[in-house]
Amino acid sequence: MNTVDARGLSCPEPVLRTSNALKDLPEGEQLQVLVETVTSRENVSRMARSKGYNVEADETEDGFCLLIGK
Repeated sequence: MNTVDARGLSCPEPVLRTSNALKDLPEGEQLQVLVETVTSRENVSRMARSKGYNVEADETEDGFCLLIGK
């Protein structure tokens, strides 16, 4: 599974990095995205859903882990 570690980055950087990683995501695979803030979680989730991806978000001890796939 590919991972984008966007912890410590301010928006829009997590969204941009996730968007770039989704371009190379093979069909049927999931992308794991790690973010620290609620704002980043919401912005990344909104972008991915607008492109037709499913998003699952779980809270972790240092932020959020998003699983994005089709």
